[in-house]
Amino acid sequence: MATAAAASLQYALHGAATASAKPRSAAPGRSVRVAAARRSVRARGGAVVARAAASADATAESKSGGHEVLLFEALREALIEEMKEDPTVCVFGEDVGHYGGSYKVTKGLAEMFGDLRVLDTPIAENSFAGMGVGAAMKGLRPIVEGMNMGFLLLAYNQISNNCGMLHYTSGGQFKIPIVIRGPGGVGRQLGAEHSQRLESYFQSIPGLQMVACSTPYNAKGLMKAAIRSENPVVLFEHVLLYNLKEKIPDEEYICCLEEAEMVRPGEHVTILTYSRMRYHVMQAAKTLVNKGYDPEVIDIRSLKPFDLHTIGNSIKKTHRVLIVEECMRTGGIGASLRSAIIDNFWDYLDAPIMCLSSQDVPTPYAATLEDATVVQPAQIVAAVEQICQ
Repeated sequence: MATAAAASLQYALHGAATASAKPRSAAPGRSVRVAAARRSVRARGGAVVARAAASADATAESKSGGHEVLLFEALREALIEEMKEDPTVCVFGEDVGHYGGSYKVTKGLAEMFGDLRVLDTPIAENSFAGMGVGAAMKGLRPIVEGMNMGFLLLAYNQISNNCGMLHYTSGGQFKIPIVIRGPGGVGRQLGAEHSQRLESYFQSIPGLQMVACSTPYNAKGLMKAAIRSENPVVLFEHVLLYNLKEKIPDEEYICCLEEAEMVRPGEHVTILTYSRMRYHVMQAAKTLVNKGYDPEVIDIRSLKPFDLHTIGNSIKKTHRVLIVEECMRTGGIGASLRSAIIDNFWDYLDAPIMCLSSQDVPTPYAATLEDATVVQPAQIVAAVEQICQ
């Protein structure tokens, strides 16, 4: 059913792309344009992504220009650039069209690309996630937005049984180049159901890649790389980071989906973190430096697979590890990361790995109780002092 709907949508999207182009012969022009776009996407994907990402940080530093954007604006820029480049890129979700998305990531896209490429859906997550999978099977590159990542639990069947596995179960006949994205994490008194962290839910699904953005720079770079990827990618955005401002390059760039980011070099302890906790860690790092400690901070960014090369090189230098996450302690990203470090770098550790995670309780609505469930900078400082004794 999802595939049939996707086929109909694919025909409509390609027709809309042709109608908006300069006058040309109808069917041949459309097919040539789409085929060329697909070849371009394939050429720009894969190894090109990895090579370009390796020089992305250096490029950002070397260019004196750039422009300041908020994180949600950086995501929007990535969508616009990729949709202009490739007519097979489209967006599905609740209120993504003329309303512009719950956090305005898709603001103005419906006016730019039309209602068929920026498709408002009913409140039916399982249905439109399935339509996204079917569209990807038929050659489109859909971006499925969950208005809140917690709502995507209703689409878990499509994400796990179809999105992650169809490439394998079809014997390689189908690729699923889909991006699933949206806001999550503990916000400001959003209540338990709107404060979900689904990283731990999705990490065990075979076939999925997972990344978490934390700055406007890596938000744009990761979004563009995810759209170009031939694999299904889940992009986690934190609800409290959308208004974070940063200067990003005017030139095109992408970030590698499998690479961690060295945020602060150090010698005494490796602190591994991602998303919002990056800022709690950096706040704690200021206190630690004043106390004579020299922490190395790594934003792991790639939640699946882990960048064990970067992580391992740091551990071989510091010999101590602290993991800081907003995910739940039981079965969370930190638990998987701790296991990977023990399996691969046990001989380099001089102290037990410590992991600071959120409490295994529903997130309270009351602000003081909400803060108590999430790791705070003072806890990070105390943990480093304990590890370095």
